[in-house]
Amino acid sequence: MKKVITISREFGSGGREIGFRLAEKLGIPFYDKEIISMAAEDCNIAEDVFQAHDEMIGKQERVDHEYVSVDPFSVIYEVPVQDQLFMAQSQIIRRLEQAGPCVIIGRCSDFIVQDGFHVFICGSMKRRVERMQQLKQENGRKMEARIREIDQRRRDYYQYFTGNEWGNPRNYHLSLNSGKMGVECCVEMILACLEAEGR
Repeated sequence: MKKVITISREFGSGGREIGFRLAEKLGIPFYDKEIISMAAEDCNIAEDVFQAHDEMIGKQERVDHEYVSVDPFSVIYEVPVQDQLFMAQSQIIRRLEQAGPCVIIGRCSDFIVQDGFHVFICGSMKRRVERMQQLKQENGRKMEARIREIDQRRRDYYQYFTGNEWGNPRNYHLSLNSGKMGVECCVEMILACLEAEGR
């Protein structure tokens, strides 16, 4: 297995769990929010600043124009936090790609990693609400609203930085509905595809 596997996912679809189990079965590293920590360290910026803008490029965030300096010694050249985070994460993802096979969750990694195996995980709203209610113990209507909001943020983020449509099957090697198949079946399907492709 020589390639990086990227997992893009609708919120509540179990994409993170699928990626984690896949990495365990393959015996390779798994990266999700660890990438934010690495980016914050590389940029010498507080991690919570980057956490607040993770996979987020909604209209309100663009209007707010929160800026950080690219060069800590310069007050002239500054970029929005979201752009700075994307640039830092892109560099880290490319480093991880060079280091060897791994599983990377979200953050436009399917666009950044040119020669990887790219997966999109989706699910019905009903299944995703049920899943998140089990994890978060929230009211169903509130959870559905939260799911729609986070999906929209991810869609905006992806389109802004890649120019592509988030969730479009043409952008991925494999698209799976975890609500119909279940987490473990999704993991096995990805493994079967990797084996068939000789990765």
